[in-house]
Amino acid sequence: MTGSYFEDIEDGETENKETEDLDSREVEYSDDAEEIESIEEFGEEDYREYFARYEERKRIRSARQRRMRKQRVWKRCLCLGALGVIMGIMIMVRALGGKPEAEEMQNRLQAVNNVQPAGGDSLRVTGGVQGGTEEGGDGADSEIDTAATKTNQDKPVYSFTSAPNITGIYSEEVISSHAILVDESTDTIVAAKGADERIYPASMTKVLTVLVAAEQIAEEDLDDTFTMTLEITDYAYVNDCSAVGFLDGERVTVRDLFYGTVLPSGGDAALGLAVYTAGSQEAFVEMMNAKLEELGLGNSAHFTNCIGLFDENHYCTVYDMAVIMKAAIQNDLCKEVLSAHTYTTRATAEHPEGITISNWFLRKIEDKDTGGEVLCGKTGYVVQSKNCAVSYGTSAGGTPYICVTAGSTSGWRCIYDHVEIYNRYVPTGG
Repeated sequence: MTGSYFEDIEDGETENKETEDLDSREVEYSDDAEEIESIEEFGEEDYREYFARYEERKRIRSARQRRMRKQRVWKRCLCLGALGVIMGIMIMVRALGGKPEAEEMQNRLQAVNNVQPAGGDSLRVTGGVQGGTEEGGDGADSEIDTAATKTNQDKPVYSFTSAPNITGIYSEEVISSHAILVDESTDTIVAAKGADERIYPASMTKVLTVLVAAEQIAEEDLDDTFTMTLEITDYAYVNDCSAVGFLDGERVTVRDLFYGTVLPSGGDAALGLAVYTAGSQEAFVEMMNAKLEELGLGNSAHFTNCIGLFDENHYCTVYDMAVIMKAAIQNDLCKEVLSAHTYTTRATAEHPEGITISNWFLRKIEDKDTGGEVLCGKTGYVVQSKNCAVSYGTSAGGTPYICVTAGSTSGWRCIYDHVEIYNRYVPTGG
């Protein structure tokens, strides 16, 4: 609008100037006419020549005025068109930008709903009904709903409620920006900080990786062998992943893939386990997200790879990770792998003595005073999430707890955060 205003002023000034020039020329032409009358005695031929010049100048002046009017009209049309395009772009940007915000708000509301208030019903709301059926349905619908309810009951969906005396984790000794402590025996949140805020889980992802694989692989198949490929080993190397050290063409057992995924956080083992289970990482990731849906985490968690590589669409919350850990320790194979301090892979032609690997989180925290014992653990690190970890342990009284932290400043600091949370926030005698 401002540009159009100044263009009109300039057009007006130009028009005034040219009009003044034309007026002055009209005076000049009038003088010419008088001069023509005064010199008629010089001959009719001279008079016609001067009159022809006068008519030609009038025609040129009229043409110029029409051209100027057309130019002004075109300028105004162009300004209005540009303004319309700008307004259209602004409307599109606002419409597209509002959708992620709405999705983010929905994710937060779902995460808040997962953490029920004290004394609240822990059942999820399905189809607008919490813990019951809708009124007015016919018999066929009721039978279908009953069958669906029975099927859902066969698949455990874990959700945690807030303890009556839930505490915020504000200790200066806890550096992690996000944390949660859950009483696993009662599924209650004892203490929390930013529990429903999105994080990047890094290699904590591998807890879900081994859980999904364990649910698909029978125990008798654990000694089956899988041949590592150059594609798998190069993928781990190119993405700067931690690795067990398996080589191209090496035949390793499926059991070794499980332990290699967790203890040294091997990207080569995790990818090999995914390919063995589903045929490709892409197909395995679909199974991982299906498991998240089954656990009731589909609105707040989404994974794009089986290793934990950073991706803006690879996210969850510390609450979600506590639920995943809860499901993992219910699986005997997962609990066994997550609790191992050291392990030696089976001998191969490439590694005749096998490869000895360690869970350094468990080995470093085992001599720390946590008021109980830490039994399982998995760490993670990417630049975007800093150091994070999920652990499962028992208090001095034997009560099981799950602790998840994210956003710590180092691997050691992450361990001390877990030590502080277990010591400070586990209830006395718990």
